[in-house]
Amino acid sequence: MSPGQPSIDPSTRRAAIVVATLGSFLTPFTASAVNIALPAIGRDFPVSAVTLGWVLTAALLSAAALVVPLGRLADLRGRRRVFLAGVVVFTLASLAAALAQSVGQLIAARAVQGMGAAAVFGTGVAIVTSVLPPGERGRALGLNVAAVYLGLSIGPFVGGWLTSALGWRSVFIANVPLGVLMAALVMWWLRGEWAGARGERYDVFGAVLYVLTQVALLGGLTRLPSASGVWLVSAGVLGLVAFVWWELRTPSPILEMHLLRRNTVFAMSSLAALINYAATSAVGFLLSLYLQYLRGLSPATAGLVLLAQPVTMMLLSPFAGGLSDRVEPRVLASAGMGLCAAGLAALTALGADTPIPYVVGCLVLLGVGFGLFSSPNTNAVMGTVEQRQYGVAAGFLGAMRLTGQVLAMGVAMLVFAVYLGPTVVKAAPPDLLVKGTRTAFGLFALLCAVGVFPSLARGKVQRPSKRPSKP
Repeated sequence: MSPGQPSIDPSTRRAAIVVATLGSFLTPFTASAVNIALPAIGRDFPVSAVTLGWVLTAALLSAAALVVPLGRLADLRGRRRVFLAGVVVFTLASLAAALAQSVGQLIAARAVQGMGAAAVFGTGVAIVTSVLPPGERGRALGLNVAAVYLGLSIGPFVGGWLTSALGWRSVFIANVPLGVLMAALVMWWLRGEWAGARGERYDVFGAVLYVLTQVALLGGLTRLPSASGVWLVSAGVLGLVAFVWWELRTPSPILEMHLLRRNTVFAMSSLAALINYAATSAVGFLLSLYLQYLRGLSPATAGLVLLAQPVTMMLLSPFAGGLSDRVEPRVLASAGMGLCAAGLAALTALGADTPIPYVVGCLVLLGVGFGLFSSPNTNAVMGTVEQRQYGVAAGFLGAMRLTGQVLAMGVAMLVFAVYLGPTVVKAAPPDLLVKGTRTAFGLFALLCAVGVFPSLARGKVQRPSKRPSKP
């Protein structure tokens, strides 16, 4: 340890890993459970496939807009404090979603859930990175990623069972006791704040500009090809230019642009994450509709089919994370990206009578690919920044994940808008639903294949520090 810097005791390390892992479980569990509950929500609130997609997109959009500003706030005010606030907000919003009386209220509650989620996974990885030296992070980050996949694994099954037995509202109620447990663990077990940039100024103008830019850009993408979508995307592009201009000139930026200009590993790893999430995040949404509307499976049975991908990812991620401490992350992540492209390409063959085992095989292939990609890629990102930037780096990586998820849903909803128009999803012609699903998977496979190139171009990881940061 550096002179004057106390060591971090094992209990604090365990606490950090446990709470961050639970945080990584909570938000994907909710997303995947809501995925499987969408048809039931659509039966209670008869809306188009595009509007139904907003039940997912609202949470992703608000989280993507806030994760970087909240990551910077965590670096300044304390990562534990921001994490705890996120858990509380997410839990209260879950209760509000369960009580929603219209699809508008549900979408609003999901947007608030996204705000809480941004604080949780924008700081969880930063907390783990703060308490562990580089040589020990890979396995811990692998466990963190495995928790994401455990949430994705349990979500469809539990969500399907809850939806079938108790109705879709129970999916949101299930979050409340878990949120209370997490808040209790943070308050009474996790000691330390890890504010690596304490004393620096918070760039309020940059934060507001970033949020407005993300909302305009990503919200516009989900509304294409309408005129309002075009105008919002245009405004978002202008806002992005203004944000970069401002961040290059302000003395205490929300996002230090030299991380992208001078740190090739950080920039290319982040771009690879964006592409991978944009290519893979709508798989659950597309297959949930396919399996239930076209194949007639119950929510619980569809959930069991969708288990194949996240279970594979959950089993592989700790191994891949630990391996990335010894093997260059670009090798593992690039191989994973290629396998994801292959799995998506295989899903373009879906038809009205495709054997279910074929679907499961495609999901397993996707799971292997994403398991090899995610934790090594996260290790590469967090291993190339200074301690004072952990929150921003974790937030930016979270923004790439969320932006990719919003882009994925935007592409899926755009494809459905082209093929189905305003048709209520349960009344959509089966042949058009099949064509839309196949087209979306084809676009995603192409995007994932392109993502192999920035993954390979990242270069070798140069780790700046071997010391965990001071609480």
